[in-house]
Formats: sequence, structure tokens, C-alpha cells
Amino acid sequence: MSNWLLPVESLSDMYQLNWVTLAVLLCSSTLINGGKVLVFPVDGSHWINMKILIKELHSRNHEVTVLRPSDSWYIKPDSFYYKTLNLKSSGGIDKEGFGSLVTTLLTTRREGASLWFRISMEYELMLQVYEINKKLLQTVEGMFENSKLMQSLRDAKYDLLLTDPAYGGGVLLGYRLGLPLVFNVRWTVQGEGHQAIAPSPLSYVPIPGAMLTDKMTFTQRVKNFLYYLFTSLYIQWMTDSTYKPFVHRHFGRDVHYMELFQSADIWLMRNDFTFEFPRPTMPNVVYMGGFQCKPSKPLSKELEDFVQSSGEHGVIVMTLGTLVAKLPEDIAEDIAAAFAQLPQKVIWRHTGKRPSTLGNNTLLLDWLPQNDLLGHPKTKVFVAHGGTNGIQEAIYHGVPLVGLPLMFDQHDNFFRMEARGVAKVLDIATVNRDNFLEALKEVLYEPSYSDKMKTLSNLHRDQPMKPLDRAMFWIEFVMRHKGAPHLRTESYKMSKIQYYSIDVVSFLLAVILLVFTVFISVVKFLCRRVFCRSKAKTE
Repeated sequence: MSNWLLPVESLSDMYQLNWVTLAVLLCSSTLINGGKVLVFPVDGSHWINMKILIKELHSRNHEVTVLRPSDSWYIKPDSFYYKTLNLKSSGGIDKEGFGSLVTTLLTTRREGASLWFRISMEYELMLQVYEINKKLLQTVEGMFENSKLMQSLRDAKYDLLLTDPAYGGGVLLGYRLGLPLVFNVRWTVQGEGHQAIAPSPLSYVPIPGAMLTDKMTFTQRVKNFLYYLFTSLYIQWMTDSTYKPFVHRHFGRDVHYMELFQSADIWLMRNDFTFEFPRPTMPNVVYMGGFQCKPSKPLSKELEDFVQSSGEHGVIVMTLGTLVAKLPEDIAEDIAAAFAQLPQKVIWRHTGKRPSTLGNNTLLLDWLPQNDLLGHPKTKVFVAHGGTNGIQEAIYHGVPLVGLPLMFDQHDNFFRMEARGVAKVLDIATVNRDNFLEALKEVLYEPSYSDKMKTLSNLHRDQPMKPLDRAMFWIEFVMRHKGAPHLRTESYKMSKIQYYSIDVVSFLLAVILLVFTVFISVVKFLCRRVFCRSKAKTE
């Protein structure tokens, strides 16, 4: 008992030491003054990413204000993490209409409709995106014309504007308010983010959608170039026609709308080089791929019991993201039938009609804790649609993939994973119980898929700083220094003729041609003089 007792002097010394230690820690710590951040988000799945940054900013004592349209899909009007400025206007995204269009698109692809009908459906999807941009610009124009709102935004003295440039509303507002601009970015209105800010040689930088790697044959480079031309025409039709008139009307005819994007201070890129092929980049591009990933939390008792009942066989997790909660019935029947033939347990997010072929090993849920299930040691395969969030969580937790890409960038995302040997990809138009079961068995029982994904996971995790911490550092860097112009190239202000030095090459060629012409003229003149003298002497 006496061994546990300390003399009074020792206790006094201990308390004194603790107080000194605490004082030193307090003095040595950097005081954090919270900044003010204005957020102009993109609704839908993009908001899931933005909300993670907002929560982290709030935890670091920053005050966040979110601009929210009245018909917002995901963005809640009240939150512990941010204040809202509710705009009495449309955000442009019709959840029901968009979901219905996606379902119709899937059904027509499945039924093998005529090529013309399928093209018309793809065209309809493109028109939806066009209308979203058009409505968004109407919202921004309404804001610009609301002098009371604009003055209140100026009076708030925000330190920066954080936005997702997949749509341009935040960029236009930031430019009008004169605020430093930080992007949470994978896409801009003109396509993949790097294409707008960094050199992208077509010889080894594949255009998204071309389904090419950075190692291209001559034929593939031709394909990549043609994809680039098609993308350029698509941009002129879809984006230039809406953004150019708006920018000319509000900022002057000498301003191109992409200059406003390219003048952003920091580009927080939602990928890294475990996902992206090697390519040139820029000093103000900060990679935060997997910033939303985190260690898994314990499952609910019911879900944990179901997972544990899988024994040594493990679990398959399937979800197709926010836009597709249910599949056409024939696809759902085939998928359920394939699952029923496996010894693994299956957890499937599916809100449609219960398939008649559903086996006892499959649990249907309206919602599932994706990150927590992917981080569970019994999860063997992730069946996904190819959204960036899901793929990065699979990489983080080292879970190989079976892909059912549906639209947008999902095919390209899965192509990158297939090229790395960590995914088996199926076409939703031709998937059936046999090829789906074959794909599942290949990924489950061929060790290379799991081994390569674990290697990819180790590469992703082996970083000196967590991606979310890196993102926060650069956001706070912009706050402290009121921007980051020293990291931003001025090349976006140059014309294509200047950027590619066509004027310089033309000038040098003209000089060479002039020198060559003068040289030839002098030679001819001297030759004539010599000839004339010779002729005179002869005579």
C-alpha cells in the first residue's frame, strides 16, 4: 500500500511540472483565427464531396455560408456546420425528371433499341445538362441584378469563395465579388479539370471517354486526337453558346469565360496518381484524391450479424450510386439469380421491386453504410457503377471491383481501374446472369485482383499528409495570403497563337526567308558584276 503513496513534495513538483508543460504547449501552439468562407456548391453527388470539406472547415473554427437554391436536391436548409443563403430560384436539377431519363436510357440500351433512338436518348441527356447550365446562369443573373443581395455579400467580407466548377455559377459570382477562388474539382464546364489548367499533350494524355492509357500506339493517338476534336465541337455547342453571351454581357466582350476559371487560386483535384495516368500538372493544382475516405466504423448489430454469418466466404457489396436506386426488372432478376448461386453473403442497395430470383444469401437495403462495409475485413468484392467516390473508397480499403458503368465519366473511371488490373467491367446493355456470375467468380477467386488492389491501396495511403489535411492547408493558405497568385500561370491570358509560339516561329521563318532572299540577291548581283567584267575584258 505504501508503494502507491508519494511524498507531498513529489506531488507538488508533479503538478508544477504539468502546469509548466501546459503553458509551454499553449505558448507554442499557433492561434487559429476562423475565416469566412462562401460556398457555391453543385447539387447531387457533388454535394457529398463538398459537405466533407465544409464539415472540416467548421471543425477548424471557420464560418461557412452556403448558397442554396430553393429546389435543392441534397443541400439541407439548416445545418450545424454551415449557414445558408436561400436563393428564390432554381438550381436547374430536376431529381425526378433526371432519374426518369436515366432509367429510360438504361432500358433502351438493354432492349437493343435502334441506333437512332439510342442517339436521341443520349442527345436528350446532353440537353438536360445544357438546360441545367442555362437555368443556373439565370439564377446568377438574378443575383447580379439583386443589388441588396450583392451588397450583403460584399459587406460580409468573405475570405474566399469555394466552389465546384462542374457548373460555372460560383466562378462568375467569385469574379464579380473579387474574392480569391478555390475549386473542389474533377470537372469544369469544358470537361476534365486538367484540360483547362495544365498542358495536356495528346500524344500521351488520353481524352476522357477515349478509353486509352498513357501508352498509345499510332492508331490510338489518332483516336485520341479525334476524340479531342469531337470534345471541342461539343464544348462549342453546349457551353460556349450559354457562357459566352453571359460573360460578354456582364464582364465585357474582351473576357472569355474560361479565363475566369483559369484565374482560380487553388485547384483541389479530387483524384491522385493511383487513379490518374502520369501527366503534366501545375503548381496550384493540389491532389486530394480519397479525401473523403476514412477508417470504417462498427456496423449496426443486425448488419454485423449478417456479415459474420458469411463465415470464410465473405461478403459482396453492391450499390449503383445516387441516381440509380433501382434497375430495370430484367437486369435485377439476372443479378439476383447470379448472387443466389454464390456461397458469399450479398448486401445490395436496391429500392425497386423485389426480384423473384433473390436468394437467401442476399440482403436488400434502401441505404447502406458504404465506407463502413468496404472497410470490413469480410468484404471481398464491390459491385459499383463507377462514381469517383465509390472507386476511391474501394482503393482506400483495398477492395477489388466489378463494374456496371452507366453514364457520364463512369465508363472512363472503370477503364482506368481495369487497366490497373483491379476491376472487371461489364456492359449494362448485355449483362445477364451468366456473364455477371462469371465476372464475380473471376474477381473473387483470381488472386491478382485482390493483390493488385492491395498494392494500389498501399500506394494511396503512403503519403506524408492526409489528403483532407492537405486540402485544408491550402484553403487556409489562400485565407492567410488573400490568394495564391504566385502559383498561377498567366498563360491563360495568351491567345493560342502566342501560347504555341506560332507568332515567334512565323517571325523567325520570315527573318530566315528575308536573310535567304537578301543572300540570294547579293549572290546574283555579284555574279552579274563578275560576268559583266569578264565579258568586258574579253571584248
